[in-house]
Amino acid sequence: MTKNTFDIIILIGRPASGKSEIIAHLKECQDEKRCSDFHVGKLDFLDDFPMLWTWFEEDYILEEILGQPRLHTDSDGYFKDKHLWHLLIERFNIEYPKRLRKENYHDEHSLIIEFSRGSEHGGYTEALPHLGEDILKRAAIMYVNVPYEESLRKNRRRFNPDRPDSILEHGLPDEKLERLYKEDDWHEFRKSDPGFVTINDVKVPYAVFENEDDVTTNTPTLLAERLEETLTKLWALKKK
Repeated sequence: MTKNTFDIIILIGRPASGKSEIIAHLKECQDEKRCSDFHVGKLDFLDDFPMLWTWFEEDYILEEILGQPRLHTDSDGYFKDKHLWHLLIERFNIEYPKRLRKENYHDEHSLIIEFSRGSEHGGYTEALPHLGEDILKRAAIMYVNVPYEESLRKNRRRFNPDRPDSILEHGLPDEKLERLYKEDDWHEFRKSDPGFVTINDVKVPYAVFENEDDVTTNTPTLLAERLEETLTKLWALKKK
């Protein structure tokens, strides 16, 4: 039987752009509908936020409990060195082969790799080339497009101070969101080709999920329609 699902979707976009809500919608779908409508198989995920949050917790323990220097971040919560952003991407290259230990992993599973990158720390121009060839050759990219002002609005709305480690409820202070994510290089990065970006000599298809009108919040029908439209377009590019 011809395979009808993505192996890997790289899901990117500004914080609070709607990526987590898209994933939540896919999780709620029955397997058959998710496959037929969205070309997505059984779901598996790699997200750099849990890794990043662990670093924050470790730095807190080191400084406040053990009286030792922080390893990853300064006292304001910014990375000490820009290369740490790339380290998070390189972690995906370590984790992905572990998935492949399961025989015929991609016969059933679609892996979603999720992250955000702003121009301040290298943007997608610097981040995506850190993905390994085995990922890139299997991947398609979906970028969730919102302006900075929309990212700021939704970041404020979703933040739950009682659950700062939550995928759906974490947030950034306004000043940190502005510094790290106000400038976004995706449109510049992909401008040379309307359907593909070349990363380390690998042509990777991409599609843009337009979400300035916020269809990912409390409008599941509109979300499903736009997601199906976007992923159908992306699937057609991937088959090329």
